[in-house]
Amino acid sequence: MSEHRRKPPQPQGGGRAAPRRGQSGPSSGRRAAPRGATGSLSDSYGSDSYEPDGAESSYGSRAEARRAAQRGGGRRRAADNGPGGRQGGPGGPGRGRGRATAPGRKRLIDYPRFGKAGWRRWMPSWKLVSGLCIGFVGSLVVVAGVGYAMVSVPNVADTATAQNNVYYWSDGSQMVATGGETNRQIINLSQIPKAMQYAVISQENKTFYTDSGIDPKGIARAVLNMASGGQTQGGSTITQQYVKNARLDDQSQTVTRKFKEIFISIKVGATVKKDDIMAGYLNSAYYGRNAYGIQAAARAYFNKDAIKLNPGECAFLAAMLKGATYYDPAGGTTYDTTATPEANSARAVRQMQDTLDKMVEYGHLDPKVRAQYTRMPDWKNPRSNTQLGGQIGYLVDLANGYLVSHSDETGITQKKLTQGGYTIRTTFDKKKVKELEAAVSKVQKANIKPKERPETDTHVQFGGASVDPATGAIKAIYGGEDATKHFTDNADTTGAQVGSTFKPFVLAAAMKWGVKDPKGLASQAQDERTIASPKSLFSGQNKLKIKEYNGEVWKNEKGEEWLQTNDGNASYGAAPKYQIDLREAMRESVNSAFVQLGMDVGLDKVKESAIDAGLLGSSLTGTGFPSFSIGISDPSAIRMAGAYATFAASGQQRSPYSVQSVTSKDGPVYTHKVKSEEAFTPAVADNVTDVLKTVVEKGTGTNAQLPGRDVAGKTGTTDGNKSAWFVGYTPQLSTSITMFRYDDDETKKNRTFLEMYGTGGQKKIHGASFPAQIWHDYMAEALKGEEAEKFPTPEPIGEVVNAAPSPSPTPSATESEEASPSPSPSETLTSPSPSASETCRFTRFCNNSNGGNNGGTTDAGTTVGGTTDGGVTSSPTATDTADTSRGNGNGNGSGTIFGSSG
Repeated sequence: MSEHRRKPPQPQGGGRAAPRRGQSGPSSGRRAAPRGATGSLSDSYGSDSYEPDGAESSYGSRAEARRAAQRGGGRRRAADNGPGGRQGGPGGPGRGRGRATAPGRKRLIDYPRFGKAGWRRWMPSWKLVSGLCIGFVGSLVVVAGVGYAMVSVPNVADTATAQNNVYYWSDGSQMVATGGETNRQIINLSQIPKAMQYAVISQENKTFYTDSGIDPKGIARAVLNMASGGQTQGGSTITQQYVKNARLDDQSQTVTRKFKEIFISIKVGATVKKDDIMAGYLNSAYYGRNAYGIQAAARAYFNKDAIKLNPGECAFLAAMLKGATYYDPAGGTTYDTTATPEANSARAVRQMQDTLDKMVEYGHLDPKVRAQYTRMPDWKNPRSNTQLGGQIGYLVDLANGYLVSHSDETGITQKKLTQGGYTIRTTFDKKKVKELEAAVSKVQKANIKPKERPETDTHVQFGGASVDPATGAIKAIYGGEDATKHFTDNADTTGAQVGSTFKPFVLAAAMKWGVKDPKGLASQAQDERTIASPKSLFSGQNKLKIKEYNGEVWKNEKGEEWLQTNDGNASYGAAPKYQIDLREAMRESVNSAFVQLGMDVGLDKVKESAIDAGLLGSSLTGTGFPSFSIGISDPSAIRMAGAYATFAASGQQRSPYSVQSVTSKDGPVYTHKVKSEEAFTPAVADNVTDVLKTVVEKGTGTNAQLPGRDVAGKTGTTDGNKSAWFVGYTPQLSTSITMFRYDDDETKKNRTFLEMYGTGGQKKIHGASFPAQIWHDYMAEALKGEEAEKFPTPEPIGEVVNAAPSPSPTPSATESEEASPSPSPSETLTSPSPSASETCRFTRFCNNSNGGNNGGTTDAGTTVGGTTDGGVTSSPTATDTADTSRGNGNGNGSGTIFGSSG
């Protein structure tokens, strides 16, 4: 080809195309250089970077530029259509910097929803919702199927055994192994009365014969309670209760266990006959008294076979299934004051009557038959295990009661305790328990002779308790003659009023808070108080008009004035004011002085003082009456010993306890930790102790003297001579002794306290007589070998309230002119007698009465150790008695003259 026809190669950057290639800006109107023709080294390899100014490509021809553009085009963003994009940027149509995106892949769960905007993006599709529901239901079916297949129907005979609990004395020696004896005999349904079957159906599960074995609402409620940290209990069918009772191998309170029980209940309901379920339930249920099954329960409560139970007895046993602790008429746990024999009896009767009514309502009992059972059946004493004879049964009950009532700390419930397997180390001192029992037996055998004096010496009861002030540990108790014969623990709440042993709490309140308005009405608005010194003066006048804070005479709701009597109607102190200081008033147990002191301090403060010392508020009664200050309340012997221990410990209150530690096969379960609270300052407590020392040294408590040892204590006797107390302590040990006559026929609806006039051959029983002698004999042995300790010297406290010139002492010649009463049998108690000058410091009838008081009755008492312990507690009126006597049979005062203990 000729040379002139060949087109010469265009120089780089030259020629006519050069201007066009350089004019790629917005004003040129021509195409910009294709992507990749920027002249950079990276562009020649198809880089995704772009030059912002549309720099000229380094490719040598348009074809190469097009090929380069095609190679890079597959990576452009199709979605980027903004300024500079392929569809509308400055470079004209087809230009852009975006990268093309491949179509989105499908997701298994389209949520948030693809391709939707706004709220629709977050609204799940019907496909998603239905799919999730089907999946959830399917999962439940699978879980239920697996659970149903894995569980088996329980066998009562295989799971009914329990292990023993082993109890140890405080020194580590074994006391008794008990609690795991198999008190069960499985019987056929034909041997169980129809009335018993219908009783539980009517009360527990009226749809038993038609339901599937579970209660969905009850299950939901139980699960909700567990999830919220509450109790697992919920409405359960008889089938569910049978399953729960039969599975003693697993009594844990967990959601897992609950669901397992549900599966078992469903399987039992589907595969076991209703009659077999009923027989299994009645043979596995716990009725209290360690009785599993209806046959054991019939024997434990009525001493008969189950087949012989009548409808009333069946309804009664159905009530026990609610929890024998609160329905057994013999009483429940020692530490639960709501489980008294009286309260339990009332609950049992109500529940029994309700069950009988429902049996009639549901057509299971003829109304005429039902009408025959309106009272409590004649039930029997609960003890049968001979290992629990003597004091052992009371000790075991006390330890068990402590563990269960403190289950929030111990983790031991009644069911767990019944299941057994625990090693329980108690606080009881074996030696002291025997010595306390021996001291009681000695006095009882020598003086109480029911065959010789059936009218006065029957139903005589003693109780006692001994507490370590340093820890609160209960070292010994005396609950009665034999736990297998006398079930009520006399060391526990008995209803016996404490009389004048309550007076130290009034004195402590006067020293802690002071008396209100001692100088007149002018300061009453400011509620000024003056801390009272033991030297404070109060009237010892007999039939004293008791005044309120405003100076008005106290009147009852009938408008009757209160006239406080003293023992023997004696006035203490010199006429005409009859003033006596508080130490002397305590020594002689002068009621009028302490009743007025209580009013001046405030009965609310007196109550607070008693609770601070360790008494239970539930045992305090009549707090609105002046006689509250002289002992119309009925704390237990244990609590009285513990409260006096607070004074012995210089004001440090430590609650009584009976269990030191508990272990199981898995290791430690519980260890007691001593907790102390300051109830009173040392100054208050030590001054109370110093005053109570005077009572023992030369007052009503001389029979309690222990040669060489500091002893503080107080006597008490109550209304109608129905109870007598001595509570005293040394620095190492605090002990209370109570004596009363109590008609303990448990079949009677209203058991009452009986008078003790003539009991033991004495004209009248006082705290200074048999109780003080028992205290002395026991403490002498209990402290033998221990070093004698002294009480702290008290710091001076308070001011002399009602200060006045001291009355001139009555000449001793006058004192000697008063005749002493004739000696009585109680004088055989060997205790040093105080001298005449010690006994008759104020004008009164010397050695003929000793400061008790009664409801208008003369309480002359019996001379014991040179003094007598008098006084009785009386309630204000017949109406008032309902509040103050707590239904224990104590009498009322005569007219408007009332009194209390000595």
